[in-house]
Amino acid sequence: TFSLFAQTKPAKDAKTAAPAVQQVDKEYTESIVKNTTDKQFLTDIVDHLPFSATVPSPAKILGYPVGTPNKLTYTADQYRYYRELAKASPRVQTFLAPEKSEQGRDQMLVVVSDEANLAKLKRYKEITALLADPRTTKDEVARVLAAEGKAIYWASGSIHSTETGSPEMLMEMAYRLAVEESPMIQAIRKNVIVMITPTLEVDGRDTMVDLYNYRKANEGKRSPGLIYWGKYVAHDNNRDSMGMALALTRNQMSTFLDYHPTVLHDLHESVPFLYVSTGTGPYNAWLDPIVISEWQDLAYQEVEEMTKRGGPGVWTHGFYDGWAPNYMFYVANGHNSIGRFYETFGNGGADTQDRVVPSTSTSREWFRPNPPLPRVKWSIRNNINLQQSAILIAMKYVADNKDKYLNNFYLKSKRSVAKASTEGPAAYVLPADETRPNEAADLINLLKLQGCEVHKLTAAADTKEGKFGVGSYVVRMDQPYSRMADMLLDTQYYNVNDP
Repeated sequence: TFSLFAQTKPAKDAKTAAPAVQQVDKEYTESIVKNTTDKQFLTDIVDHLPFSATVPSPAKILGYPVGTPNKLTYTADQYRYYRELAKASPRVQTFLAPEKSEQGRDQMLVVVSDEANLAKLKRYKEITALLADPRTTKDEVARVLAAEGKAIYWASGSIHSTETGSPEMLMEMAYRLAVEESPMIQAIRKNVIVMITPTLEVDGRDTMVDLYNYRKANEGKRSPGLIYWGKYVAHDNNRDSMGMALALTRNQMSTFLDYHPTVLHDLHESVPFLYVSTGTGPYNAWLDPIVISEWQDLAYQEVEEMTKRGGPGVWTHGFYDGWAPNYMFYVANGHNSIGRFYETFGNGGADTQDRVVPSTSTSREWFRPNPPLPRVKWSIRNNINLQQSAILIAMKYVADNKDKYLNNFYLKSKRSVAKASTEGPAAYVLPADETRPNEAADLINLLKLQGCEVHKLTAAADTKEGKFGVGSYVVRMDQPYSRMADMLLDTQYYNVNDP
């Protein structure tokens, strides 16, 4: 018996079994430690890799541990690893996105969770779909569904081809989630279904690996630049969330509409050492305010927990404005979920380099409590350590608060349906006598790709805005994705005082 004040002592002959300590993959762990340039960039979350006699680590399939200097992995080899992982572990499943890339490559989706959760994956997708549409799901039912359901956390790697670390990190993270038995990982597996897009820009990734390997084999020689990543696209593949011109964007959108994930987390590389997105403003005026609050809630967890572990240069706030709706993660933000991203320090390959950090990034601020070092020897392993540690912290926080986030998802959906009466407008109309009918049809098809509902008038309607004839397209605002339609169709007023 336990009380607040005293504990009864166990009988002398009582035996308490200590939890078994999981065996560590010694060789792989040595590689992690050796290739981390400073212990400040190593946390208790990733300073080891658990051993499994039945489930292969990345090194067993690839021939090298993740984070080995000068090693980047082609998409075909990433997929080979994930398929072997899924064969060996009931906690892993792999799927292919509906469309191939412009150059004919597959885009893989990996799902990791407890085997009991994966056995009921169809049911958990059904729950998030019901929470996504409050027109058919009432409040009391939604609360029961949120309690039954699981949060879905989607990590998406390397939309930008020169940002090379996340496809490597995600393989190791998938293995860790499948094999490790620490309380942290067990909690994630229990309450979160983790989705992984190993490499989003599959065409550009393979071109980047080709180019990197050429440069390593021909050091000192002139080498070509990476002009295009995919078919006539480079960095702006992350500006396609509204236009849906690329297969990778359409795959992300269709995957979202299939799973309705709680969080979509893009993994980028640029500034030192780990930036967690929240935004400085101006914030997007069409978003539900709840999602802006959720950005802060999650980011502060990562900044605080990484700072507790002594990690320098983990910060938020000062990089991204929070406005532009054409970024890829608006697949989530524009559809009542949480879209977020990291920027980690990357070297544009897998080299270890001495780097000088700009002085503008080394000051201590409220949003940067433990700033980056002014000079650093930086490796791809450092990058992997920070990405993986922080995203697992975020996943654990979502696991511990999954009811809150699922209820918030339902509430944001409900407020989107109510928007027609609480905020307006009631609807947008594309008149039947539109002088550019092909462009009008293109716009309607684009809205439908976004999951927005579009209706047609079967009888003429006379309103205070005018008379609309039979065949006019009507985009009602009393629907779950009204905010995305509003962002696309509304007038945008620009404040000249905004940055």
